[in-house]
This record gives sequence, C-alpha cells and structure tokens, in this order.
Amino acid sequence: MLGVYRVDLLTRQVSAPDVDWSYGEPTEMLNTGKNECSMQEHGESCGAYIIRIPFGPKDKYIPKELLWPHIPEFVDGALCHIIQMSKVLGKQIGGGQPVWPIAVHGHYADAGDAAALISGVLNVPMLFTGHSLGRDKLEQLLKQGRMSRDEINTTYKIMRRIEAEELCLDVSEIVITSTKQEIEEQWRLYNGFDLVLERKLRARIRRGVSCHGRYMPRMVVIPPGMEFHHIAGHDSDGELERSQDNHQNPPIWSEIMRFFSNPCKPMILALARPDPKKNLTMLVKAFGECRPLQELANLTLIMGNRDDIDEMSGTSAAVLLSILKLIDKYDLYGQVAYPKHHKQSDVPEIYRLAAKTKGVFINPAFIEPFGLTLIEAAAHGLPIVATKNGGPVDIHRVLDNGLLVDPHDQQSIANALLKLVSDKQLWLRCRQNGLKNIHRFSWPEHCKTYLSRIISCKPRQPQWKRSGDKVENSEAFSPSESLRDIQDLSLSPKLSLDGEKIDGGGPLDTLGPEEKAATGKSNVENAVLTLSKGILGVSEKHVHSVSTSEFPKFKRKKRVFVVAVDCCSVSETLEVIRNVMKSGGKDSKDSAVGFILSMALKISEIQSLLSSGGMSISDFDAFIYNSGGALCYPSEGSEDGLPGLPVVVDMDYQGHIEYRWGGESLRKTLFRWAASVNDKSEGKILVAEDDSTSAPHCISFTVNDPEHIPSVKELRKLMRTQALRCHVMYCQSGSRLNVIPVLASRFQALRYLRVRWGVDLANFVVFVGENGDTDYEGLIGGAHKTVILKGVGSRSTKFQSGRSYPLEHVVPFDSPNVAQSKGSDVESIVEALATVGLDKS
Repeated sequence: MLGVYRVDLLTRQVSAPDVDWSYGEPTEMLNTGKNECSMQEHGESCGAYIIRIPFGPKDKYIPKELLWPHIPEFVDGALCHIIQMSKVLGKQIGGGQPVWPIAVHGHYADAGDAAALISGVLNVPMLFTGHSLGRDKLEQLLKQGRMSRDEINTTYKIMRRIEAEELCLDVSEIVITSTKQEIEEQWRLYNGFDLVLERKLRARIRRGVSCHGRYMPRMVVIPPGMEFHHIAGHDSDGELERSQDNHQNPPIWSEIMRFFSNPCKPMILALARPDPKKNLTMLVKAFGECRPLQELANLTLIMGNRDDIDEMSGTSAAVLLSILKLIDKYDLYGQVAYPKHHKQSDVPEIYRLAAKTKGVFINPAFIEPFGLTLIEAAAHGLPIVATKNGGPVDIHRVLDNGLLVDPHDQQSIANALLKLVSDKQLWLRCRQNGLKNIHRFSWPEHCKTYLSRIISCKPRQPQWKRSGDKVENSEAFSPSESLRDIQDLSLSPKLSLDGEKIDGGGPLDTLGPEEKAATGKSNVENAVLTLSKGILGVSEKHVHSVSTSEFPKFKRKKRVFVVAVDCCSVSETLEVIRNVMKSGGKDSKDSAVGFILSMALKISEIQSLLSSGGMSISDFDAFIYNSGGALCYPSEGSEDGLPGLPVVVDMDYQGHIEYRWGGESLRKTLFRWAASVNDKSEGKILVAEDDSTSAPHCISFTVNDPEHIPSVKELRKLMRTQALRCHVMYCQSGSRLNVIPVLASRFQALRYLRVRWGVDLANFVVFVGENGDTDYEGLIGGAHKTVILKGVGSRSTKFQSGRSYPLEHVVPFDSPNVAQSKGSDVESIVEALATVGLDKS
C-alpha cells in the first residue's frame, strides 16, 4: 500500500528435513519487482518481508501446542531484529535516528502473547486478531463429550492459550474480527471483554468523561480480503448448450455434469467438507423432499477429496454415507453430483459453471464463523443462500445478494432455493448486487480500512534522551499524520462493516483529477518519509532521564548476573546474593560481571536488606524493584536521586509501563476487594493495604493468611471483569500482594534494558529458586541464561497453585539455556554456569 514503507511478518524459522527448505530461510522478500522505483527512491530496505526467528528446538518442527515454553525466546529474537532494523532504517531514511514500528499486530493466541510483550517493551500500539479462540474451542470440545477438561488441557494446552488471549485483551488497543458473530458469541466468553461495558466506555470517551481507569479494547470488524484478478469475465448469460462439445471446457465441468440427466438446469452448489457442522444432510433432505426444486435444478456437493470411504475419518465417512443413503432414499440419481476429486485450481471453474447455469450457491452450516466461500461465489456472479448464524449475516448486509435461512428449518432452506432459481428477476438482481459490492472484500479495501484503524491509535514509541540528544517537543512528530495521507487517498466516505463511518475524503476531495494525482503523489512521498522517521520527543516528565555517559555500569561488563530469587527469609536471601556475587568474581578489582537485583521489595527495603548483610547499593549496577514496577541505578550524589537513597530512577521506564495504569481508581477497587475478603473471614484481617510499601506504579497489600485468600487467578478475573488492566502477583511467600501496570514485570524490565541500553540479553544470567512469586514463570526462558538454584525459594505453594495450567506448559526446563544447580553454594553455582556455556573466567 502506498504510504507504508515496510512490513515485517515475524514467524518461526524451521530447518527440518520434513518441511520445505524455504521455512529455514531467515529472510524472504514478498513484494519483489513492483516496488523497484520506490526502493531506489526511498531506500533498499522498504517492502514486505517474512522474517523467520529461530527459537525452540533446533532442526525440528513441533506442533503449536508445544511452542508455549519457547515464546519468550521468540520475543527476544524478534526484539533483536526490530532493534537492528531500527538502526538500518535510521541510517537510510531517519536522518541517523532510529526508526521504530508504528504498530505490532499479533495473530492467534501464541503470537498475540508475543506481540503483547513486544508492544510493552517498545511502547508501541498493539493490534490483535484471534482467528480462532480458546474458550470457544474448549466449549465445543466439552460438548462433544469425547475428552475431559483435563485431557483437553493436556492435549491442546488450552488454559495457557486462554490466558494469552486474556492478556491480548488487556494490552490491545484494537481487536480485529472477521464478523460481529465473533464479537458477540466468542469474545463475550472472556473475562476481559464485555460488549455492553465496551460501548459505555466508548461513549464516555466520546463525551470526554473519565472512565475511572477502566479500559476496553476497540472491537473492529474487518473481513479478510480476496484476490479478484484471476476471475474471468462474467459470462453466465451465455448458453451452456453451446459449450458442451467445446474441448476448451475445464475437465472438472465434465466430471460434474456426467452425474446429471439434464445438465442444463440451474446448479445448486455447496462446497464444504463432510462435517456434521456443515449441515449437508439437511440440504439433501430439503432438496429430496421438494419436488418443484428437483424439477428446476440440480444439486452439486463438493465435499473434499476421497479415494475410499473406508479410509476416511469416522465422522467424515459417517456424513458421506448418510448423504449417499438420502440420495438413494429420495431416488435423486441423475440430479445430484458428488465428485470424488477436485484440485484447488478447479474451484473457480466450479463457481463459473454454477453461474453459467444460472445457479445458486448455498452455505447451510449450523454456524459459520466467516464464510469466505460466499464471497468467492459472489465474485463469480452467484446469488447465495446462507445460514443466518454467524459471518454470513455481515456478508449479506454488505453484498445484498441472496437470502438468509434458519439452518435447522428444512422447509426454509428449500423455499429460499426455489425462490432464487424460479424468480429470474430476483436472481439477476442478487447477481448484480453481489458483483457491484464485491470490491468491499478486496485486499486493497481491507488494507485501507485497516490503516484507518491504526490512525485512530494514540501514537506511542520508545522515548528517551540519549547522551548528546536534544530534548525535542513531543508534538514534532505524529505517526498518525503520515498515515493520514494514506487515508486521504482511499475511496470516498464509506461505512465499515461494524456500522461506523470511516472518513476517506480529506483535502484531496476538493481537487481535480490531475491535481489529485500530483498532490496524492506528494502526500504519499511525505507519508513514507515522515512515517519512517518515527521519532517522538521527550516530554517534560522525562527531563531527569538517565544519561548514557554515566549509566548503567553493566553496559561495560562482559556478563550480567541478575539475582531474582524469592526466598523465605532474609538470611537465605543474603546468602544467595553473596554466593552469586562470589561466583561472578565480585571480590576481584576488575570483575567482568555486572550485577542486578530483581525483587518484589521497594528500594528502601532493599537498601535495609543489603545493609543488614554488610552490602551496599553501590555493589550493584541496577535494581528492578516493586516486582518490576520500577527500575533504578546507583548514583553517587545525584540531584535526581530519591531522597535519602543513592539511586536515580529511570523515568523513561516509568513512562513505558504507564500504559492502561488504573491508578487511584484501581486502588479503590482493590481496597473494596480487600474489605470483602475480610468480611467473609469472621472478623479476621486477612489482607490489608500497605501504604508504606505502595508506590506510584505499585499498589501493595499485606497478606496475613496466605492459605485463606483468593488465588491470583481469581483476582485477575475480578480485575478483568471490571476492565481494570493490571499485573497481579503474590510475593514474599504469599505475605504480600503487589499490583503493577499490565505490561510491567521483572522479566519485561530486563527486555527494557535490552532496548534502552543496547545490551545483549544473551550475556545475562538470571538466578531463580525452585519456585517463587507468581511471576516466577516469566523469569525462565528467553535469550538469557537461567540458573535454577535447588533448595531455594518460597515454601508456600497455595498462592502458586492459582495458575490455571501446569508450569511445564510454559517453562522450557529442557532448554540449553536453562541449568539446575545442585545447591546455592558457590561451587554448585559455578558448575551450573558451566552447563550453560559460561566457564569461571
């Protein structure tokens, strides 16, 4: 699309003997040839690319259900690519400044999970398309009754998938669906989405009224597009008789027409796999019991490919046998075609044959999530009869090219088909409407609508002041302005499929054709160059940002050890810290190892802890505290430091995690929750807010009885149902509850350091115990090395068991980057470091 400089599609690199060699190519350019002039004018890196990121088991394809433990590794690999490209594009088109993506779009749950983390680190808007949803699949599988809930979870890792989809609702600014049915029937199953509340919040935003810290993603219906260039001219008005002897007719025509006694009758066409949900048996019954319909039309069933019914799956074979029995029952021989084979390239010819006979396409499925075949049929000039359940309703609203029916009503199906094949004026009107409106489902139209939605997102990008940089006005660049030029070039004002007006006009509408062309070219050129720069200035609240000339010290270190153990006692914590520092050669004058402490405590508590063990703030290079709600660096006499503490807070990190933070409204909701928990405890105070440990981006509660409070899963559900987006976790063996911004965490803070300071996470080693706080799982896996210290960690398991899936579903214990030590002593730690490729030197 004009105005879009580059698109990267990130996926997994697979170099395995059982998949095509192309899946192992790290980069594949998609739009070769047609943008050569644009490339010469704007830079060699523009275009669309598939970028394959190596992660998970090497040289082995694995099913998507087994990829969950390796998602953090994909995130880190994707960040490496994005950072590298930001530098390359900066040199080519950004005037030496990094060029960042304007948005990140996740597709399916696993990639959505990754996109949420990438969005949080880069501080860019996220979009999400679910395609198929875990809760809906779980409901369907349970209804079938062939598997228990535990068996479903073991086979499909369904609960991990659902949690990823919930996270996508927490983070996404826009969720794109194909149909309204997906919103109303599938997304409504999720804790994080409520259609009524979404509309109320949107109305408040339009009126400029506060939403009290509540956020709901914008659900937008944008149907997938279709290629129309391969569709031949619409020639259904020609006589079929004239072409029967023509050897130029496609072979599939003869394969179908051999079934018919009178092949010149209009053809009722159904194209679906033999699945009970597709309701093909009801269609055959409707045809078989309607004598007028049999007299006027033939029926063609394209039901996939088969060699032997006995070799088909049980369900498919059962459906096909039922159809054959119905054909025999109603004596439909010579009136129903059911060819055994067809190629994908035959499908357009099948549509064309049906249109040539003045036939009708039918999709009688009990429920159809979208209905791409209906669009294909319309593009070939076929009127449609379709189920009234699901996506066909939206398609029919746009195309107005047929009739909708109740798929459970056999008579309704027969009547609709009979009406279309018998009423030639109605048939012609439906055909013309379909051909007139089909452009609404083209890929260019899809992209224009899609880009107009990106424009609606508030621009967000990485923002900080590096040494030597000038502090710029944050209004100097707006990505939406560059994309606005794309919008100006689109079609005239139109309605999107979700019923909202999308302004497609703008300044160009007042110009003549030649002026439009010239101005349009200029606008596109400006859009490309402006959009590509992607540099946001630094706001006033960031003027005390950390300078690269001073911080952080770990930038100059060969390796960085991150101590993230969650111990039961102060003595155990101090012992682990000392041993890790000794294993890194902290006692030597020229240690090549930097040290970061990552804890749930606030920074003043960390200082007291270190002081009690004879250590100081200056022994470390950075502190991730409040469970990832804040980040700071040691500072000797800095005016920007915290009062009474020799540290300086990274305010840029605070700006990154601010996204969707509920603040005071969230605190009030949590306070009411705590009161309700205490009310049920017969006078006991189970949980109480702790003002002394709370911070601007961390609301803390003291937990007096970890064994009798709701699990973190229940609390997350409560927050999501109220549209409060946050990261809830129990810490310190369950004695503390920390609530921080949704995209803040200890592991996300490490990725921020990667982007902010350009350090390589492969040089980081994270030390954890055998268990820990409820964010424990995120610390294991990724580009960094992980050492799990045996015998170290929280002893309480009640608050950890709130997870809705086993730890093995998400933690790559078998990764070469993960080592388990025999203990927490120095010797055991050094031995574990050697197993991940780090010798003592």
